[in-house]
Amino acid sequence: MELKNLTVAEFVAETSSDSPAPGGGSVSALAAAQAAALLGMVANLTVKSKKYEDVHEEMQKYADELKAIELDFVEDIDRDSNSFNGVMKAFKLPKETDEEKKIRSERIQEEYKNAANVPLQVGLKTMKLLEYAKVLVEKGNQNAITDVGVGLLNLRLAMRGAFYNVKINLGSIKDEAYVEETKKTMAKALDDVDQAVLPLLDKVEEAIQ
Repeated sequence: MELKNLTVAEFVAETSSDSPAPGGGSVSALAAAQAAALLGMVANLTVKSKKYEDVHEEMQKYADELKAIELDFVEDIDRDSNSFNGVMKAFKLPKETDEEKKIRSERIQEEYKNAANVPLQVGLKTMKLLEYAKVLVEKGNQNAITDVGVGLLNLRLAMRGAFYNVKINLGSIKDEAYVEETKKTMAKALDDVDQAVLPLLDKVEEAIQ
C-alpha cells in the first residue's frame, strides 16, 4: 500500500490504527510537502494577480520549483514508512554460527543507519524552503501571507518531527563518530531554521494585526 495515494481520511485512519506506519516520520514528510505546497500556492496566487505583475516571472519560477520539491516530499511519506523494513529484515537473519552472528550484527547496524538517514534528509531538505518563504513574505501576494505563515509552521514541524525519528534510531547505532556528527548536523539545522523562521513569522503577525 502506498501511503501517498490514500485519501486524507484514509491516511488519518491508517495513522490512528495499530499499524506502525504511517507514524511520526511519514507525518513529518507530509508536513514538509504541505509547507512546499502552501508556499507554491502563494507564488501561484501572486502570478495570477495583476497587482504583482512586476514579479510574475520570478514567482512562476518559484511555483515550478516548489512543485518539484512538494512532489519529492510526497515520495518521502512512503520512503520513511519503508525505511525501517530493512532493520526488521536484518533481525530475521540467521544467527546460528559466529559468522552468521557477525553478518547479522553488521547488517542490523547498516540498516539502522539507513533508517536514520531517510528522516535526516527529510529534515535537512526542509531548509530549501526558507529562501522561498523569505521572498514570498516580502514580494508575494499579501492576501495570502498567512499561508506563508502556516507553511513556515509546517516547515518547523517537519524538521523537528523528522529529527525525532533520527534520534530514536541513533540510540541503536554503535558507530559513535556517526552518531555525534549526526547530532551536530541536526542541532545546527534546528538552530538555523529557528533563526530564520521566527523573524518571518513575526512579519506575518505584523501584517495581519
